[in-house]
Amino acid sequence: METLVFDGHNDALSRLWGGMVEPVTEFAGTNGHVNVPNCAKGGMKAGFLAIYSPMNRGVFDFSSFDPAIFDMPMPPIMDEAVALTSAIGQAAIARALHDAGQIEIVTNAPGLAQAFMADPIACVLHLEGADCIGPDLLALDALYALGLRSLGIVWSRPTIFGDGVPFGLGRDGDTGAGLTEDGKRLVTRCKELGIVVDTSHLTMKGFWDVAETDVPLVATHSNACAVLNTTRNLTDDQLAAIGETGGIAGLNFGTIFLTAEAWKTGKAPLDACIKHLAHMVEIAGEDHVALGSDFDGAPLPEGIETAADLPKLVQAMTDAGFGQTLIAKITHENWLAHLGSHFDRKS
Repeated sequence: METLVFDGHNDALSRLWGGMVEPVTEFAGTNGHVNVPNCAKGGMKAGFLAIYSPMNRGVFDFSSFDPAIFDMPMPPIMDEAVALTSAIGQAAIARALHDAGQIEIVTNAPGLAQAFMADPIACVLHLEGADCIGPDLLALDALYALGLRSLGIVWSRPTIFGDGVPFGLGRDGDTGAGLTEDGKRLVTRCKELGIVVDTSHLTMKGFWDVAETDVPLVATHSNACAVLNTTRNLTDDQLAAIGETGGIAGLNFGTIFLTAEAWKTGKAPLDACIKHLAHMVEIAGEDHVALGSDFDGAPLPEGIETAADLPKLVQAMTDAGFGQTLIAKITHENWLAHLGSHFDRKS
């Protein structure tokens, strides 16, 4: 029996925008990690499709791995207008895919439940880094009108709302300041609109600032510091808080978030995913752990080349003795339950 998958984070929209291609034709083909045929083969029925504003327009090259790209100073704050141009472009690509029947942009609980069982890929539109939003928050409301229902306050660079973590090995995410006053207003506005607040890439201080706003703590694509201590992973205290607040932690497939060796080679074995999942379940609880692949945005573990290979991860979970009930929770039920209740609270 096929195991269905809800993916908590991928960069397919950024790939399509960065490649400057005709999106509907490209998404129907086999390029990249996430596309129509790969999702169909891998059982991926839904996902958070991220809008991400890069400093330079292009597609991430997975053919080679250069560890130097992760050993660099924190980027500066991105120009709001430049970030908005790419954000609007990617939102328009999402709409084109929606209109072509390749994805279904979902904004409420009934729509999510229906789309998950239909042919188009159910899409929760996500903003990875609020670089394109000014202090008046007007761009947030505009993106909400376009279907945005999830927001990461930062990528790994600062914004006017808070600090992101640099990519670093051997230390946790306690690398900088927390939310600014504008950042606290942004979270409050997201709460009013019913937008999920994602703490991935955020400093530890920022994470705990979000906790004080009384929203469920969500980290769509972040792993466990206890397994690999990196700035992008979560401490046990953070994982426990995610469980206690009814949030979700999504396993990131990116190799540098899985093993220390990947910081040299870019490679990691598939069983590293299982080690992180097991620890995340132990600390956060089995109802609060899911998947957040980072497809199209990170090098992947051995055996997982695209979304078509998701059954291999499911088999690895089975081989590790997870059991079908737990596997179903991790692969799709936890995201569906969390988002369903989140949308219901707003409505």
